[in-house]
Amino acid sequence: MWSDYWLFLLKALTVAVVIVVVIGAIARSARSGQGGAQHRGRLVVRTLNERFRRQADAIRHQVFDKKSLKAHQKSEKARLKADKDKTPERVWVLNFKGDIQASQVTSLREEINALLAVAKAGEEVVLVLESPGGAVSGYGLAASQLKRLRDAGLKLTVCVDKVAASGGYMMACIADRILAAPFAMVGSIGVLAQVPNVHNLLKRHDVDVEVLTAGKHKAPLTLMGEKTEAGRQKFLDDLEAIHRRFKALVGRYRPQLDLAQVTEGDFWLAEDALELQLIDEIGTSDDYLMRQIDAKELVSVSWKPQRRLDVRVRSAASAATEGMISRLSQRILP
Repeated sequence: MWSDYWLFLLKALTVAVVIVVVIGAIARSARSGQGGAQHRGRLVVRTLNERFRRQADAIRHQVFDKKSLKAHQKSEKARLKADKDKTPERVWVLNFKGDIQASQVTSLREEINALLAVAKAGEEVVLVLESPGGAVSGYGLAASQLKRLRDAGLKLTVCVDKVAASGGYMMACIADRILAAPFAMVGSIGVLAQVPNVHNLLKRHDVDVEVLTAGKHKAPLTLMGEKTEAGRQKFLDDLEAIHRRFKALVGRYRPQLDLAQVTEGDFWLAEDALELQLIDEIGTSDDYLMRQIDAKELVSVSWKPQRRLDVRVRSAASAATEGMISRLSQRILP
């Protein structure tokens, strides 16, 4: 009995050691490749026309009688034959779903790099945009990437189905044309910063914090340092400077706007935004693309970054946890 036990224990230890060695090797490989990780990934290119047609055909096979289905197939075959020798105009379709850091800008720049290598001047790029805004530097870079399209002679259309506010509108205003769904939120042309301060709390508990800087404007407001009126004013001056640049950018690309009316941080639903000329048309991205499906070739371009093993493991664990919480909530809640 004891010999069987020790044999089992040795086998278990051997398996554990092998697993640790493999995980360590993968981790070292991931760390060594981090330097160029941001440029690793793959470009996914899909023709949307065929996808939309397959979806429509699936419905026709269910609801059409044989005679109607056969007539449609014959008509479609004749249309495809007539269009065989034609070179359809292309519409390039991109998607941007923004977070607080505009982290998708890394993918956006790769997509635009690829587009500029093949797209012809005069062709249209449709960006389906959803963003409530975020970091100035991230959204400023995203807007600059869109400017590259216009500088190359491409027509840029932005479609907003849910929200394009603050940094999201900073991106949208670059477009030649902006469309928004009826209840999409647009605008919020302003700048926000929040700096929590626990100095008084620490002082009450006799905790002394020194904030040392070289340069009187290096840290006007900090988490633990004492607030001063001079520091607060400097912080406000910096926000005003960013706001002026934001307004200037919007005014450059949307000269029809009354800037004094729309640049105080307010946001509007699409119908009101249309009256203020913040957008050019009311409609969803689906409507806009479907209107062009028969006359133009719709090509979706997206960059899928390669994620490190530890990131993939964390994402999988997070998804599993969220799924478990969701299932538990459904059991508990009426």
